[in-house]
Amino acid sequence: MPKAKAARAKAKAQAKPKSIARTTSRSRLNKRGALPLSKAKPKAPPKQRFTASHLGGADFRTGLRSYAAYRDLGISDATAGMVQAHVIRFIPPCRPEEVSKLHFHDVDFQMVYVLKGWIKTEFDREGAMVMQAGSCWIQPPRIKLKVLDYSDDCEVLEIILPADFKTVELE
Repeated sequence: MPKAKAARAKAKAQAKPKSIARTTSRSRLNKRGALPLSKAKPKAPPKQRFTASHLGGADFRTGLRSYAAYRDLGISDATAGMVQAHVIRFIPPCRPEEVSKLHFHDVDFQMVYVLKGWIKTEFDREGAMVMQAGSCWIQPPRIKLKVLDYSDDCEVLEIILPADFKTVELE
């Protein structure tokens, strides 16, 4: 009998632990047999509507910075404030004493694509970079940066989440 007891003890020790599915009533399991992660329903993204923006002569307006004119593409209204998209046209000539101020944007996401010309920007932990037409970059949330220089014809497309965000000047 001791051999049989030892064999049962060994088999019990090697047995796989009971799965959650075996100890949980079937009514709480989803279709795949797993427990739901949360009982709370995920928040639905804001409703979006179609929008189109066509370039017109008076579409650029002054905005956040005096050395840039902004063309709102209507994305913020169409996404109920989820996303902002605009074209920024830099006003020549570049004056470093006005432009080169350390700052960051309090955003969740920010992407910039150079449409025309070039722009030289310095990013914290990344250094200075010249971005030319066709260059694209993502600025992580709250990364410190400063614009160092830009060409007379510089234009960029900027996409930001959320649409309503703060720029914090550090200098």
